[in-house]
Amino acid sequence: MTPVELSRTVLRAVRSAVDEGALSVTVPDRAVVTPPGPGGCGDYATNIALQLARPAGQPPRRVAEVLRPYLVRSAGVTGVDITGPGFLNISLDQGAASVALVRRILRDGLGYGHSDALAGQVVALRIPYEVRAEVVADALVRIIGSQGGRVEVEHGEPVNLRPVPAPEDPAPLGPDAARWALLHPAPHDRPRIAADHLVQRESNPLFRVRYAHARTRAVLRNAADLGFTPEPGPVGDTEEEHLTLLAQEQHLTLLALLADHPRFLADVALVSASQGKPSPTPHLAAPRGNAPPTPHLAAPRGNPLPVPQIHAPSRLARHLLGLADAVLLFLPAVLPRGEEKPSAAHPARLALAEAAGTVLAGGLSLLGIDAPDHL
Repeated sequence: MTPVELSRTVLRAVRSAVDEGALSVTVPDRAVVTPPGPGGCGDYATNIALQLARPAGQPPRRVAEVLRPYLVRSAGVTGVDITGPGFLNISLDQGAASVALVRRILRDGLGYGHSDALAGQVVALRIPYEVRAEVVADALVRIIGSQGGRVEVEHGEPVNLRPVPAPEDPAPLGPDAARWALLHPAPHDRPRIAADHLVQRESNPLFRVRYAHARTRAVLRNAADLGFTPEPGPVGDTEEEHLTLLAQEQHLTLLALLADHPRFLADVALVSASQGKPSPTPHLAAPRGNAPPTPHLAAPRGNPLPVPQIHAPSRLARHLLGLADAVLLFLPAVLPRGEEKPSAAHPARLALAEAAGTVLAGGLSLLGIDAPDHL
């Protein structure tokens, strides 16, 4: 069960409690689920009881006690504990959850993580005639579009998106490396236009992301030669062999990153409300201490409209890099070694590798970058 799915499970529990008269509240639009904090337990925690306490006219812990039985009987939930003033700590059936996660990714393909969270919202962008601004705007069109929103891009002053310009023409790097060079740095950092974006070694972040994707496709081909195909299931052998402790940690890290991908995409696609009226000209906000200046986002003329977080493309690039590193650590456990025969666990690990490669390809596509199957 992904965090998004668990959030919906929590809301269904609230709705059931309301329908049965156990609570008298308006069912909220969203339930926040996060990893448990200090003193917490289980896989996830939610503060929904604290959120509903005032409208319910009851103490948060009492609201949590009302909601607990509804959550306990939800599919995929193995236990619910109440901690602190009323936090609900939820334990999940991780085996079933991981299988369901892999199946969902393979079903959704490159669209995994896409949603209608921003459906009906139109974001107005005004950008200067500059290559980095154009590329960042294009990435925002794709990222916000993945959540059902729409971006209208115009040129001219006053602008509300002005990343630090590229110091030189990035075109000689080729389309993919050029886009990575412009999108990977934070918008207030000067992009580096250099040939090291083209080298095929681990020191090149773009190469690591694309290589991780290509390796997932390579193990699929190698597995076919060995006579087995992907099939979601438990990744640990059920008989004699078990994943080593290190491999288990790598597997859990990879699952956590994949499960968090929809929430991450929704988060980076959210728009932040503009404040006040537009400035006559954009400027760099005064830095604090030695911190680099950050671009001021002036609102469009007329009524203030939401403007996107221009950090979204760089955050997505770093998210993909972390996922790629987790994939590369996990891949050695996918195929049988030496004279080892394929067991039930190998198709399951292969399915997880395929799912991870799919998420990498989908993320790169949102940046406008190709994900080749061979490198």
